[in-house]
Amino acid sequence: MSDFGGALKPIDEYPDYRIAILGIPFDEKSSYLRGAAGGPAAIRRASTGKCYNEYTELGVDLATETVLVDLGDVDTSGDMDKTFALTEKAVEGILGKGAVPVILGGDHSITYPVIKAFSRKYRALDILHFDAHPDLYEDLYGDRLSHACPFARIIEDGMAANLVQVGIRTWNPDHRELAAKHGVRMIEMKDFPPSLSLEFKNPLYISFDLDALDPAFAPGVSHHEPGGLTTRQAVQIIQHLKASIVGFDIVELNAARDASGITAAAAFKIFKETAGKIIRP
Repeated sequence: MSDFGGALKPIDEYPDYRIAILGIPFDEKSSYLRGAAGGPAAIRRASTGKCYNEYTELGVDLATETVLVDLGDVDTSGDMDKTFALTEKAVEGILGKGAVPVILGGDHSITYPVIKAFSRKYRALDILHFDAHPDLYEDLYGDRLSHACPFARIIEDGMAANLVQVGIRTWNPDHRELAAKHGVRMIEMKDFPPSLSLEFKNPLYISFDLDALDPAFAPGVSHHEPGGLTTRQAVQIIQHLKASIVGFDIVELNAARDASGITAAAAFKIFKETAGKIIRP
């Protein structure tokens, strides 16, 4: 029963939804292990109301204070160009209804077409990016659309008014140079403060790569990078945000490495708390 803690409404009965879940089961741009295409299904499985309820920690009732629907998955059976085009179209459709898209990935390459759709609605968009990696490669192994490159494409296309990256613990000098050139703020784990409260003046998009979490809390990712965030730290950052959240994605869940389901559970937790902040900023 994939009902997001009992909060999910049937789309045919609630066409005027406020939050829409959209899966993008795509991992063809993964540089190491494949498996992130199974992320949307894994998060949905973990969301069962038989295990979880519809209340966030801050007391938001996702069942009564919003209308949450699941629009299913983008068709990723074709080539990359088709998948990215269909992704943009699907996200544009959600935004056109005045709703908030919640994207379940998929590898991190899918964030680029998602933000392309957002850029056509929001002239100034802030982005909060949770990740172990800055994803600022000019290209990786000759591929400019690798899952290691989406934020290089986003900032070079001028689609982020402000980019803040949290959880970074692996980078190279080229990443540093690009970040400095475009004013990207990296909050690295080696410098992580005891508490972190972030404020954004423009509409905010959150992109959450699950390897931002330490592998102890999220073993089901393709790139294990020790020394990351705890699930509690990530949740508290989201809970303390001062921002108007207009969309978010959760990416890089490799279900094949998540035998215990810990990572899928963490993904659902992050979904719940972020959804709560959308409803009550």
